[in-house]
Amino acid sequence: MTRYALLLEYDGAAFQGWQRQSNGPSVQQVMEEAAASLNGGENGVAVAAGRTDSGVHAWGQVVTLDVAAALPPERLRMALNFHLKPWPVVARGAALAVAGWSPRFSAVQRAYRYRILNRQTRPALDAGRVWHVPQPLDAGAMAEAAATLLGQHDFTAYRPASCQAASAVRTMEQLRVTRAGDEVVIEAEARSFLHHQIRNLAGTLAEVGRGRRPVGWPRQVLESRDRAQAGQTAPPEGLCFMRVDYPVPIDWR
Repeated sequence: MTRYALLLEYDGAAFQGWQRQSNGPSVQQVMEEAAASLNGGENGVAVAAGRTDSGVHAWGQVVTLDVAAALPPERLRMALNFHLKPWPVVARGAALAVAGWSPRFSAVQRAYRYRILNRQTRPALDAGRVWHVPQPLDAGAMAEAAATLLGQHDFTAYRPASCQAASAVRTMEQLRVTRAGDEVVIEAEARSFLHHQIRNLAGTLAEVGRGRRPVGWPRQVLESRDRAQAGQTAPPEGLCFMRVDYPVPIDWR
């Protein structure tokens, strides 16, 4: 088997998340089934940098896939995309994976973007890709609140009870909130994130944006280490996995 690294883009609305599930298709499943066409019917094994939830999108997910045929990366990319045609997932790039390299454990930074459509009318073109919040949001207040969460902290208050991470301590390198017209965008960067962490942060910051909570509240929630104190878990459709960084940049083909 030859191990390849792949740069994936997908619409999460069609899937039950990255990981294989018994209740519907997953991105991992369709990737491994596409590889089977190149493996004499045997599914390849796909491993991802991040396990996106049901409904969460990706523009820069990185995975490894084992394939029997030793093809140049660009030919593998084209072959996989041919077999992925029925699904809203595409390999934007491919490269040979270096021995010992892991898309998950070799990563040094991950970047996500959360989009909020902030207008009275619901989305049409962006339906399924944004969180529609009709009430006016103060993006400036949200940005000020987000800045208080930068750095290394125990983010227990922003993860669900089902989160399996051994530690809730994470270092938030970037948590930025900006507005462009009717859209409020939250950009988050860290080496790794907790399950639902960004969606819980988005729901909490939205409470500040609505004027229901003061700017200092998200920090108070953080220090409480109590999930019940935080805002709602924002819906998955607004979240997109944008980028994964590695010590040595990958030469995508």
